[in-house]
Amino acid sequence: MVAVLTRPDAAAGRRAKPSPSPVARLALDHGIPLLRPSKPNSDEFIAELSELAPESCAVVAYGALLSARLLAVPAHGWVNLHFSLLPAWRGAAPVQAAIAAGDTVTGATTFQIEPALDSGPVYGVVTETIRPTDTAGDLLGRLSISGAALLETTVDGIADGSLVPVPQPVDGVTVAPKVTVEQARVRWDLPAHVVERRIRAVTPNPGAWTTIGDLRVKLGPVTTGDAPTALAPGVIHVDRAGVHVGTGSQPVVLGQIQPPGKKLMNATDWARGARLDEDARAL
Repeated sequence: MVAVLTRPDAAAGRRAKPSPSPVARLALDHGIPLLRPSKPNSDEFIAELSELAPESCAVVAYGALLSARLLAVPAHGWVNLHFSLLPAWRGAAPVQAAIAAGDTVTGATTFQIEPALDSGPVYGVVTETIRPTDTAGDLLGRLSISGAALLETTVDGIADGSLVPVPQPVDGVTVAPKVTVEQARVRWDLPAHVVERRIRAVTPNPGAWTTIGDLRVKLGPVTTGDAPTALAPGVIHVDRAGVHVGTGSQPVVLGQIQPPGKKLMNATDWARGARLDEDARAL
């Protein structure tokens, strides 16, 4: 390894003091040369990387499009680890998109980077079952382990010449753009199974949320459950079985809720202290 490339230090903490990324900290702790360009496609950085003469560059969630000039620097190109079975779910949020869509299987792919988004030829894949209760955090945790092993195998295969990338299929392309905070707002008019999947897809980040009265609250995963009466979308009913919220089909039962300035808590405990009105509604 000749160097580690990561983002520049970013503001963190209450004082917004510039702090190294976890990748940068690891490199510094192990005495590995560190590259933190603010503009990776600049002439200055391309010259700096060219001096190091890397044979190949491995990338995971770097978050920047690389120019053709930069991609041409390493002799064997750049290899990216992406958390989907390409060409499905190209883009910034493949795990979130797979859960929200109700996919039952996903995985990780290593591929050679091209200027176009996640379109390069594939070196290798691993598959991973999406469990019925998986959040994006759960699934990313497992993929980070299996994906790291795949990336290591891929880099070794590139080095010894045993791996040749294969073009991605033309069919089956789907796109997974970054999920915004606004898109993480729960739409209670959708069917219960869609609401349930979408909440898991944005847990823990950016986090599902809704408004109840004048409060904006975050929500943990929900379950489907029977309510004593049919509930219109967003209508809240509290009983011994839990906190029910109406959707476009059957009600869902809230698991955890996080009011402003507080930690996540059991939704039933929250409702007991919130003293909700009979016409309380989530919007």
